[in-house]
Amino acid sequence: MEATVTLEYADEKTAEAVANAVSPDNFKTPIGLRVKTARETTKVVTKIECVAKLATFTATIDDLLFSASTAEKALRTIKNI
Repeated sequence: MEATVTLEYADEKTAEAVANAVSPDNFKTPIGLRVKTARETTKVVTKIECVAKLATFTATIDDLLFSASTAEKALRTIKNI
């Protein structure tokens, strides 16, 4: 199974912050799962490859989106201070 998740932001600084927030997940993957996140200008692109169970694949996508959402909320909070 493969998926590419692309998140687009208003500026490169925000995209970089989100990419940095979710990229630690790239290093803590179980056998059979590969996650690679990179910033491409104002986009954060994550490629997921999984030869494990479907549950692992869907949980990985869910974790990625949750982490990105948390980073976005933190950035909004910082901007409003």
